[in-house]
Order: sequence, then C-alpha cells, then structure tokens
Amino acid sequence: MAAEVLDLLEEEAEAHVQGVCFKTGPPARTGVELEWLVHDGSDPYQLISPDRMRDALAPVEVPGGLPRGSRITREPGGQVELSSRPADSLSACVEAMAADVAALRRAMDRTGLVLVGRGLDPYRDPPRILDEPRYAAMERFFDRDGPHGRTMMRRTASLQVNLDGGEDTHGITGYRRRWELAHRIGPVMVAAFANSPLRDGRPTGWVSTRQANWAAMDPSRTRQPAHHSDPRAAWSRYALDARVLCVRDTAGDGTGGDGTGARAGGGGGADWTAPPGLTFRGWLRGGAPWLRRPTLADLDYHLSTLFPPVRPRGWLELRMTDAQDGGDWIVATALAATLLDDPVAADAAFAATEALCQDPAQPLPSDEIWRRAARIGPADPEIGKAARACFSAAESALARSAAPMALRTAVTDFAERYAERGRCPAHDQLDALSRV
Repeated sequence: MAAEVLDLLEEEAEAHVQGVCFKTGPPARTGVELEWLVHDGSDPYQLISPDRMRDALAPVEVPGGLPRGSRITREPGGQVELSSRPADSLSACVEAMAADVAALRRAMDRTGLVLVGRGLDPYRDPPRILDEPRYAAMERFFDRDGPHGRTMMRRTASLQVNLDGGEDTHGITGYRRRWELAHRIGPVMVAAFANSPLRDGRPTGWVSTRQANWAAMDPSRTRQPAHHSDPRAAWSRYALDARVLCVRDTAGDGTGGDGTGARAGGGGGADWTAPPGLTFRGWLRGGAPWLRRPTLADLDYHLSTLFPPVRPRGWLELRMTDAQDGGDWIVATALAATLLDDPVAADAAFAATEALCQDPAQPLPSDEIWRRAARIGPADPEIGKAARACFSAAESALARSAAPMALRTAVTDFAERYAERGRCPAHDQLDALSRV
C-alpha cells in the first residue's frame, strides 16, 4: 500500500526496473505465447461477433477446459492468445502447449471458427471489441502518430518465446550474453518465420508486414534499446524515457495477468488518456503537475506497455515472430530456445549473426537489418546465410539432446522447406496468390 501513497523517486524507479526485469539464475525454463486471428471457417472476410467468440471459448475458459493449464486471453481485435505455464524443458513446454492448442482448436471447430496463424489479417480490418480503459487510451495514444497502432491492436498476431534471463556472470549463460544473443537472432526469427505478406488481399511488398507495422510505431517503446555493457542500465533508461501510454486509475483495468490481454467482461468508462509527449521520467520529474504523482504500481503498469522485440520481465520475452499456421509454432519455439539455452548452439549463433552487427559501437543488428528481415526475409543474402547457420546449430544441438524425434524432425523439415531455399511461410501465400 505504501507504494501507492509515497512519492516515487527517479533513482528508486531505476533500481526497481533493474531488479524486477532482470532476475538472474541458471537458464532452465521455457514458455511460449501463441496468438491467432479468428476467422469464420467458410468466409474469412466475415467479422466475428463478441457473442460468437464468447460461445466458442466457453468450454475452454472453465477450470480444466485446457488440460495443461495455459492461460487464455482475448486481444482488442478479437485475436485469441494462449500463454503456457513455464516448463522445465523445451520438450515439456511443447508437449503441454500442444495439448492445450488441440483443446482450443476443438472448441473453435464446434462453432465453425478457425484459428489462423498469420502475422497480419490478410482480409479484414476488425473493429476494437474490448472496451477496457487501457485499450481506449492505447488507441488514442497511437492515433496521434498514425494508423499503425490501430493495425497492431486489431489485426496482428504473434508468437512469443519466453526464456530465463540467465546468471549474473559474463559467460554464455549470463544475462548480458543472453540479452545480446536474443537481439542478434531477432532478425533471423523475423525472416525465417515471416508470415504476413498480404493486406486486404494484396501483397504489401513485405514478407512480414506485421514487423514493418511495429517498426512504424512509437520508437520509444517498439525499437530495441541502445546497446550498453549492462543491459539492466540500458533497459531502465529505455523504460523511463518511453512515453506514458496511459494513466491508470486505482480501480484496475480488467485485463489479463500481464496487462496485455483481457478475459471476458471488464470495461468501464474511465478515461486513462495520457498527456501527449509525457515520458515516465518526465512524470517522475513533475512534468505534468496536474497529474497525481506516479507510484511503483504505475511503473509496473508502464513496463507492461513497452513492446520492443526483446522485453525483460524477470525473464526474456522474444516478441518478434509472426504467428504461425499449424504446428510451425513448435519450430520457432525450438529454434529460439535451443540457440539461447545450448552453449554450443549459442556460440554458433553468435558467429552466424556477426555479419548482421556492422557497427562496432552497437554490437546488435541495426534498424536497417530488422527492416531487411521484414521486407526480404531469408532471401536477403546475409540474413539468409545467418538463418541457415542458426538452423544448422539448432539441429545439431537437438540431435545431441534428449529431444523427441518428432521435435527434431519438425525443425529439420522446416529448414529444408524454407531456410535452405531462401524462403519463409510468406512465400507460400504469395505463390498461391499468383496462381489465382
């Protein structure tokens, strides 16, 4: 309760961000969050009503509806998300999530709905169906800069791999190296799994239009932080210098556990609109004297409104990957987890991505590399070469491990189908369109 009453000092805010966002320990756990667009099975252009969505999800929103306990949330445009529980191994994570995905698909099938694993809805521009104050304020915030925020909220879907931050060392299992490697493989993940080349039924010129859309949004919350020898310092600076997206009231917002998705219900008429241009640091320094003073709870909420490609939340969220159709989410999860958690594969991934880090003062991929990954994908010579090397490293690591054969085969088959040929799932959609 004191955190809600006492003034929050700037140095206290910096220390809090560093402490809660970078918890250290041996890398051990794996988690995954999967988003899907939801379409009518017979008409992909049809908008899905909230009542129809509610009826479809009812069987899996009751206790035991998802056999392995994943958390189900809904996104502003009607997307559905499953968030797994942390698992002690990659294979355990995949096994548990696959069971819950199957249960969700069965529930949707009963009502004629289908889960569509694309990074951007290729046909529809749905309205916002969630009325929580957070989402109304978010929409107003992004509308100041253009249409990209509304697009993100209403018609995009992603895949997110969650991995432990790492130990407080400077070695390959330390949080500094894992933070750097997560960013270095980011463009590889964007390119290899790019799955959103269409908008309104036509090619956009990008293989990952979703990533292009994110890059066009507020850079204070969607770009990677500037490099620093200590990621904790880089992240605390980034977080406090990001613009405030909304100013919550004390009644809560009805969102899900991480503040980024909502369960059924919620709503309310409160206005959470943030003053234009106000950063959290500016709020701490009294830059909006007509507002109440920020608290630790406000800071924690602010952290949940930052959307860079890698977000530290006590673990590392790798947020850069388009949603995937079918079981390809397994491959994306396995690639990211193996490259970070297997020391030999991690060393190989560092070497493979060296060519993507061309500025000695910033040993992370530049904005231009991220753009090339989203526009060209693995057909880009440098990114394609890095992707092939990363897949090879992951395949070797999985072969050395006790990973199930089905998991290893899924990674190998995907690499042969796409990475080895300079292709990604987006190319299948473009090929199909050209045959119409």
